[in-house]
Amino acid sequence: MLKTLPIVDAATSTACGVAAPLAVPIGGDPASRRGTFALVSLGCPKNLVDSERMLGLLRDDGWQFVAEPRGADLVIVNTCAFLEASRQESYGVIDEMLALKRSGATRGVIVAGCLAERQKEALLAERPGIDAAIGVFSRDEVARAAERLIGGLGEQRGVFRPAPARALDDSGRMRVTPRHVAYLKISEGCDRTCTFCSIPRMRGRHASKPMTEVVREARELAADGVRELVIVAQDTTYYGIDIDGEPRLVELLGELERIDGIEWIRLMYLYPIHFTERLVATIAGSDRIVPYLDLPLQHASDQVLKRMQRRVNRAATEELLGTLRESIPDLVLRTTFITGFPGETRGQFEELLDFVRRWRFERLGVFAYSLEHDTPAARLDGHLPEDERMARRDELMAVQQGIAHEHARRQVGRTLDVIIDGPSGERDDVWLGRSKADAPDIDCTVYVTAPGTGPGRSLTGRIVPVEIVAAAGYDLAGIVAS
Repeated sequence: MLKTLPIVDAATSTACGVAAPLAVPIGGDPASRRGTFALVSLGCPKNLVDSERMLGLLRDDGWQFVAEPRGADLVIVNTCAFLEASRQESYGVIDEMLALKRSGATRGVIVAGCLAERQKEALLAERPGIDAAIGVFSRDEVARAAERLIGGLGEQRGVFRPAPARALDDSGRMRVTPRHVAYLKISEGCDRTCTFCSIPRMRGRHASKPMTEVVREARELAADGVRELVIVAQDTTYYGIDIDGEPRLVELLGELERIDGIEWIRLMYLYPIHFTERLVATIAGSDRIVPYLDLPLQHASDQVLKRMQRRVNRAATEELLGTLRESIPDLVLRTTFITGFPGETRGQFEELLDFVRRWRFERLGVFAYSLEHDTPAARLDGHLPEDERMARRDELMAVQQGIAHEHARRQVGRTLDVIIDGPSGERDDVWLGRSKADAPDIDCTVYVTAPGTGPGRSLTGRIVPVEIVAAAGYDLAGIVAS
């Protein structure tokens, strides 16, 4: 699900509500600093990687990162535009920053990311107070845009570049995730033609990052203390096909598994096509690739999948799910679905409900269909009223809630490896962590009691065995096993 992630300060960041040290401190001689800046990042982990890259570029150019927009020389808003709700959220943050500018609390506002890419010059016309708009593929020019703003050079407000033939370099980031966790983006864009999706328009066609660059970035992150590497892309299983015609995720995972320091590798955004036997065997046989797979399936009715142009049917999906369940011990599956897609009948929605009841996904998110006027789905017939789309979303989530709560109860009595994200803030010896079944920010929490720990003996960043003693809804509680 989409999540607002404000960049909080130079010493701490937030994952699952836990304060933890940033991996990369601000450097440089204060005397050489050009000015101060704040940044607000909205949207998905791919967008967060872009934000971290911009933070690193500004830091290296002599800018000082500050916690609060109020009082900063400039504010950067890295926007999301995936759905109408995310666009409205982006507009709300932009307007808040523009109000600060009008009050004199900041000198300038730069808008970056997907909303800037999608709206381009129209965004500047709608909100003339924006000093610069930087498209997705112009993010590396953020320092130049900041220098023009502070220098009073306003002749170029829009900075937009075409999608590059190769993926952008994400090294040299200033990370805002806890030090022990990092996202690794292995490609840009998407070649899928799903009728509901506007991502190809904003992010361009699929471009795999060369394997040598991915491995170099991963080594850089490991050297900086990362223990959990979360692999992200628009279409992870497509990795490498645009380079030599064959999927190369298996080879990439083999390289990443050999990097010292990386203990957990988590795979997100796996399209069900191009899931090869070698990939399944690689995941099943790995000590470092966690048995957690994120497969956004979107629907289960063949008729709806065809209207979505997903190029996969229910039978093929169920064959894949059966293979994954049989082959990978303790597998946790995450997926997302869309309810109320144009033309979705009650019977087709019932198919989706039955599908979820049968496969019992441990982790699941639901979007009510959002009308995106620049997508093919907008021209389909049979659009449902918003209240019906939302009601079906709530009905599906009610089914899923029971499944997820049952899964949590089944963990009681087991001993699970848990990565500690930080202190609970309630008691010195209680910590917040995640099992292998829980991706950062979007999944559940394990409350870990570790007698004898506290400010002088931190567990943050460690992976510890935890005996699960209770389940409360989605979350778990346990005690560090002796």
